Amino acid sequence: MKYLYGKNVFLTGGSSGIGLAAAELFAANGYTVFAASRNPPTAAYDFPGEGEIRPVKLDVCDPHSIDTAISSVLSQADVGIIVHCAGIGIACAAEDFPPEAVSRLLDTNFYGVLRVNSHFLPYLRKRGTGLCVIVGSLASLFPIPFQSHYCATKAALELYSATLRMELRGYGIKVSMVMPGDTNTGFTGARAYEIDESSPYFNACVRAVRRMEKDEFNGRHPISAARVVFKLSAKKKPPARKIVGFDYKLLAFLRRFLPDRLVELILRRMYMEG
Repeated sequence: MKYLYGKNVFLTGGSSGIGLAAAELFAANGYTVFAASRNPPTAAYDFPGEGEIRPVKLDVCDPHSIDTAISSVLSQADVGIIVHCAGIGIACAAEDFPPEAVSRLLDTNFYGVLRVNSHFLPYLRKRGTGLCVIVGSLASLFPIPFQSHYCATKAALELYSATLRMELRGYGIKVSMVMPGDTNTGFTGARAYEIDESSPYFNACVRAVRRMEKDEFNGRHPISAARVVFKLSAKKKPPARKIVGFDYKLLAFLRRFLPDRLVELILRRMYMEG
């Protein structure tokens, strides 16, 4: 089923982490990848077997940037696969509402996907076939302390993805969500602490997020999620959701049966106690 959706991929978040790993994997397998990011490399680079990564300057928070970039890409290639990897994180208490930081988080993680899709999906409908992959997070299934705003954006993406999948079913467009757990990427170092030292939650927040950072630094290499993304491109009927790693699949399975009180207790002990 090679090149089931064509040989051209458009990918956001393509300069680092899971996005870069996915771009390289697609290109190594003969695809032309338009790897979009705010600060892309200046030149394209080729891979054996005619694969190629073409950097694209695009900010998912800027509608004009998206319009310009996607118009240029579609003038060059018949894109059949869209992969959403752009994402950021913040750390603060659920009680807190730093307006600029939360707006930036929503703008990138959620609205960015909607903006890019609003340009590509009409094209894919006319094309009659295509694949849209959204990289979410296992955080959409668990209430992680001091990550409420981030979890909310990923939960929103999960429901958006499932609904989009149903609506596009009659147009030949497949939609899947890939859900990694702890992954060692630049995302960890870029996470912004949006909590003031005067906050009653400050010490607990810092302690909890430091534990998360340790887990992330010891987490999977981004290629693990990239492989899951890539394998979806060879499936005529890709699943609605793919969780990365057997251990996280098991966690998600158990989550369906554990009472909320027990889940809460486990997460508190993982991040807030001791």
